[in-house]
Amino acid sequence: MIVTLLTDFGDFYPGVMKGVILRINPEARIVDITHSIEPHNILQGAFLLYHSYRYFPSSVHVAVVDPTVGGKRDAIVVFTESSIFVAPDNGICFPSARECGIKKIFKIKEAISELVGELSSTFHGRDVFAPTAALLAAEKMDLLSEYLVETTKMKEIEIFDCKIDRETVRCKVVYVDRFGNLVTNLKREYVDAKGYSFAGIKFPLKRTYSDVSEGDPLSLIGSFNTLELSVRNGSAAEMLGIKKGGIEIELEVIK
Repeated sequence: MIVTLLTDFGDFYPGVMKGVILRINPEARIVDITHSIEPHNILQGAFLLYHSYRYFPSSVHVAVVDPTVGGKRDAIVVFTESSIFVAPDNGICFPSARECGIKKIFKIKEAISELVGELSSTFHGRDVFAPTAALLAAEKMDLLSEYLVETTKMKEIEIFDCKIDRETVRCKVVYVDRFGNLVTNLKREYVDAKGYSFAGIKFPLKRTYSDVSEGDPLSLIGSFNTLELSVRNGSAAEMLGIKKGGIEIELEVIK
């Protein structure tokens, strides 16, 4: 079974997680979704997981953005109708799991770290989540069950919480991609046909980048099926001075 990894770890740490998975389950097929989630940005992790898991066959999805690692938060496994999610219980996998249809939720005992040989207070990606994913992908539920405790609750977060009225929209820039596009959480069905103004700049709604001249701002529905603020062959992030996601913005509807 495929194991996907989505973290804010950058380099080095994901490689160690893969080593643990492969040592326990040499047949595992590991796919990196991204390790470039902005540090501690749970909302961004949840948003990108939600927009990536659906393109995989039945898989074990490991999502680790874990600012309270080693603290009181639980580590969980969520079994759904089509996928399995392994994550800290901070809401990162809730939108995806809810959409898949949650069947059962389990807390992971830290004792599973004995399969790794150590338990760090700062690297549960290696010591808790990786061995759990390895056993899930190997379908070794008899062994894994020793380390799971069933529960009925998990932390919930919403990734599409926007405030909309006739003249303004309050939404979040969830993700700034490498092209400088500002990906918001405003879903397609709520986007005004004329577009929006922000910081005194008009971003008229267009279908493609080529509908405006080079260097001109525009808004469009991107591959996330949400509103994006963009600049053709340029960077909306640089134009507006927004360097990271998680920022709430207020857009004015173009009249």
